[in-house]
Amino acid sequence: MPGDDPAPLSGLQHLVFCPRQAALIHLEGAWSENRHTAQGGIIHQEVHTESGRMKGGVLETRGLWLRSRRLDLVGRADVVEFHPVEEGGCRLPGRKGLWRPFPVEYKKGSRRPEPGSLVQLCAQALCLEEMLGVEVAEGAIYFGKSKRRLAVGFTPELRERTAGAAAEFHRILREGVTPPPRKPGKCNDCSLEDLCQPKAGRNPKPVRDYLASALAASLAGKDVDQ
Repeated sequence: MPGDDPAPLSGLQHLVFCPRQAALIHLEGAWSENRHTAQGGIIHQEVHTESGRMKGGVLETRGLWLRSRRLDLVGRADVVEFHPVEEGGCRLPGRKGLWRPFPVEYKKGSRRPEPGSLVQLCAQALCLEEMLGVEVAEGAIYFGKSKRRLAVGFTPELRERTAGAAAEFHRILREGVTPPPRKPGKCNDCSLEDLCQPKAGRNPKPVRDYLASALAASLAGKDVDQ
């Protein structure tokens, strides 16, 4: 039943980047580091080791656990800011007044968000809306290289895409089948390229050609060329 075993929210970013990558990580437990994942890991580690604080009247919480039963997801946010508002906010334990949640996702790079990052951030907003009972209209992506943030509005289109990504991610997990490899231009940036073997599924030989090759090799006493 939905909610009994929620899927990791981080998987949505993997899915949008490449469904096969998402399956390799979350079905097969595959992982490999490259410079991109290592840099991203350092940024997230630094964020999660810091505690919450008040800054300019804004409450910052770090590593906050999020959950959505509707999307059947669970995960941790890098940062969720709570801004004081007069109306349209939520109550917080031990705090007076109303507060509006504002999720912030930390990424390496300068100022160009990937589609998966937008979906991941929107999923965090949907979790917050469900948990706190308030609308979360926008958030931000903070880029470690430029040390600047980009505001992100959670439009109906982005919300729909996020819900669709969650549904597709659950389908892959439920069926337990890793999608076949493909070779888009972004494979060179993927740390799992060697494990994925994206060229393996391209232009496969017809079965009759393989059988003919196998028979010929057997008669000649040679190994079959795969």
